[in-house]
Amino acid sequence: MAIQPKLGRSVALVGAGMSKFGAFPEKASRDLFVEAFQEMRASVSRGLDPRDIEALYIGNYSSDLFEGQGHMAPLMADWVGLTPRPAIRVEDACASSGVALRQGIIAIASGLYDVVLVGGIEKMSNLSTEKVTDALSTASDILYEIPAGFTFPGFYAAMATAYMDRFSATPEAFMQVGMKNHDNGALNPKAQFSASIADVMEGKQRRAQARGLPIPQWTDEMDFLHDNRANPMIAWPLRLFDCSPISDGAAALLLVGGELADNFCTDPVYIIGSGQASDRSMHDREELTSIGAAVLASQQAYQMAGVSPADVKVAEVHDCFTIAEIIATEDLGFFEPGEGFVAAEEGLTTRNGLRPVNTSGGLKAKGHPVGASGAAQVVEIWKQMQGLAGERQLAADVEIALTHNVGGTGQTCVVHIFERR
Repeated sequence: MAIQPKLGRSVALVGAGMSKFGAFPEKASRDLFVEAFQEMRASVSRGLDPRDIEALYIGNYSSDLFEGQGHMAPLMADWVGLTPRPAIRVEDACASSGVALRQGIIAIASGLYDVVLVGGIEKMSNLSTEKVTDALSTASDILYEIPAGFTFPGFYAAMATAYMDRFSATPEAFMQVGMKNHDNGALNPKAQFSASIADVMEGKQRRAQARGLPIPQWTDEMDFLHDNRANPMIAWPLRLFDCSPISDGAAALLLVGGELADNFCTDPVYIIGSGQASDRSMHDREELTSIGAAVLASQQAYQMAGVSPADVKVAEVHDCFTIAEIIATEDLGFFEPGEGFVAAEEGLTTRNGLRPVNTSGGLKAKGHPVGASGAAQVVEIWKQMQGLAGERQLAADVEIALTHNVGGTGQTCVVHIFERR
């Protein structure tokens, strides 16, 4: 791999915010983005005059299909009072706002701008599940893959079966990831599912009792997750609680030149590594138990930052399906190939584990409004590094953190590394 250049100019994150994630039929993307912008503005400890913002880079996968509304960037600029500043929509499937962040970093590091707003938006719940599935399928190779019958649960099920075959993993390891992320989501007031699996079980029992129906009984969470009625199979071996939901949501980040950070924030977070890579469509890959773009993007980011996987104290990774988190922890170098599922089973990625992953609840429980997910990962990193994560705050200081955002089945991956000094 070629030597990864350093940023030409230091870039700092001085504010971050997000809307609540969920299904909001009464709201449009612009409403959600305004919520995220207002929370971001309130987080800038020394205050933000929006007139200082010079450009907006916003990640959005497919408002055209989800809402029938294209050309979203200038609309969002208008609704937060930034017109006539340049507003750019970035589309890279589910990695759209992670790539928008990278574009904002490049814009500041190049010296083109001093203050940039990065955002992410997606409003998916207007459509039925079938139509959302159709819209998401456009992120795959529609010439070769969709005619073969693949949907996104099918793609990741294929990865899961290949992983199980190669490393003798079982579906119970995937269930451990789901339980862990629901435990974290239960502590996140912005999560779509602010409920642990135990909470979900109790809710189902209460509703059955209220309706005069037989009360379902499960011995524990794992028994619940094996129940075909409570947790139906979607694409073997992935069940309902292995899949991220259909979500609406938005996130906003404020980037500034590093030398200006103290003007905005008493405790800025510096972005010290950025990597991005692409890969072939899944049908044309030789390897299904790793995402090549993630491996390369993380190597670029580590080299730019001058840190190793062992230095990362917390990571938000792209767990669109539970198997995706296990593969990500290996691609990022946290665990050797074939050891990620063991780490999940042994609790190493829990909040109290050696390598906390997805303390926000991840895409699985926090929600996955696809164009907003990458920026929302950074909001969690901001909160953990600022000590603002509430009940899910890690006990140890977070000096180095990482985000990993994937588009499609891994045709795009972008990785960022953050430092609190």
